[in-house]
Amino acid sequence: MTKLTDIDGELVKKLAGLLDETKLTEIEYSVGEFRLRVTRAPAPVQAYAAGPAAAPVAQAAASAPAAEADPASHPGAVTSPMVGTVYLSSSPGAAPFVKVGDKIKQGDTLLIIEAMKVMNPIKAPKGGTVSQILAQDAKPVEFGETLVVIE
Repeated sequence: MTKLTDIDGELVKKLAGLLDETKLTEIEYSVGEFRLRVTRAPAPVQAYAAGPAAAPVAQAAASAPAAEADPASHPGAVTSPMVGTVYLSSSPGAAPFVKVGDKIKQGDTLLIIEAMKVMNPIKAPKGGTVSQILAQDAKPVEFGETLVVIE
């Protein structure tokens, strides 16, 4: 069994580097009975401008002309900064944070992504009107996937 004093500092640095690269808040490594967990407080969530396109949902179908263009290439595309599960409201049965057509301000919460049991609010990077919601409630989302489009 590994003692606390036998921990490989290089392994800890590599795991911390993986946290930075993947934008995760926690990573666990195990070999046999040896387990090492590296965690950090989540950084403020930032939206990224580009990523792979996601399949449009029923709400996006209402704006068919806008849905024809690739949502990921839209300048108002808000993409997922992490892998996780999307929630469009604060709790089951509650009203969604935003709906198509809503006027929003920079910093308003658009949705929540649960990653490793941590709820991460995704904030609007700019103000405008929500033209598409591509994420589906309680469904998995990938890093870089387009979640919402703001006009």
